[in-house]
Amino acid sequence: MNDIMPRLALESTVIAHGLPYPHNLETARALEALARAHGVEPRTIAVIGGHVKIGLSDAELHHLAQARNVLKLARRDLALAIAQKRDGATTVSATMYLAQRAGIRVFATGGIGGVHRQSSGFSKRYPVFSVQNSETLNTEHRTLNTALDVSADLPELARTPIVVVCAGAKAILDLPATLEWLETFGVPVLGYQSDEFPAFYSRVSGLRVQARVDSPEDAARVIQTHWELGLTSGVLLCVPIPHADEIPRAVIEPYIERALHQAATEHVVGRAVTPFVLQRLAEWTDGMTVRANIALLKNNVVVAAQVARALERIAQT
Repeated sequence: MNDIMPRLALESTVIAHGLPYPHNLETARALEALARAHGVEPRTIAVIGGHVKIGLSDAELHHLAQARNVLKLARRDLALAIAQKRDGATTVSATMYLAQRAGIRVFATGGIGGVHRQSSGFSKRYPVFSVQNSETLNTEHRTLNTALDVSADLPELARTPIVVVCAGAKAILDLPATLEWLETFGVPVLGYQSDEFPAFYSRVSGLRVQARVDSPEDAARVIQTHWELGLTSGVLLCVPIPHADEIPRAVIEPYIERALHQAATEHVVGRAVTPFVLQRLAEWTDGMTVRANIALLKNNVVVAAQVARALERIAQT
């Protein structure tokens, strides 16, 4: 290990719960190799046998990829997994918390969690997208109800000073309400070479980011200034999926609505909703969503590595 190289945090939920075997193991190895190729040292984070691991061996990656009964760990679940000596794969919130405690400043993931559709506690009417046909994506307004379902990722972003490089929030979520939450709680949302908040599988959502940055150096200057001001939130750096791997919003949205309807019909609730919906999307699109997910993960690691190196250069000046 070369400890002089900047370190980059990677989550482990994508290995244990996000992708099917063997795609999960292949992707985990590929992400670490990409990080090293771009000048940073990857640290995939997990809890193994009750021990926090800031960096996994290949044997531990293989174990998480195939083991059953691996806990899905948000921040609140960490003590339970450690005390009971369990295996646990870290979500965005747990990865952020552990990475920041280990002195890591940049974290690459796929998409963050957010406010679930039809579950915002806001009283406003927000624009949401509905597909009228396969070619036209229209905006309508929907009054959101008061049954609050907000991912632990959002409050973690509000209180933990780390850069989260992602492809926006997962497309199955209420993106306008998620952006509103981030604004309310003071989390900067930057678009990398884009003016729009990406919609995970899709490059555009019709929603604008707070500001655009066009290079790793631009991003690093904003991030460093944010923290020098004494602000203690994380920073969200949103990177659109590459053009070649995009699933247009008009194509994926009918599948998402169908999957969410099925989840509601089968009374799937809470943290079980996201894996349920992602599994249905993979089945119904013949793996197209899995391929897009892997592509955006790799792209995010490359950008995150560049930003980590830019932050390191600023720190040395």
